[in-house]
Amino acid sequence: MVQKFFKINLKQRTCVYTQINRYAFSGGQDSVEKHRELGANLEVDISFKYLIFCLDYDDKLEEIRKEYGSGCMLTGEVKQLLVEVLTEW
Repeated sequence: MVQKFFKINLKQRTCVYTQINRYAFSGGQDSVEKHRELGANLEVDISFKYLIFCLDYDDKLEEIRKEYGSGCMLTGEVKQLLVEVLTEW
């Protein structure tokens, strides 16, 4: 288990949230309807790629892969999950 050497304060968490939401390329579709129909392209989605390296639970990652790839989970939800994973270190 990774030891916590420092606590992330609210300002740092907000900075991480802003950077991911603005600049992390998404594999999602142009509209919610299209995304629900076609699902996400996991090969180009940066947030999902980061989760592959940062998430310790393979079962959780596989669940995200299925839900996001099929369109059940939206891009914003994946980005929010990444922020939570990155800021809990």
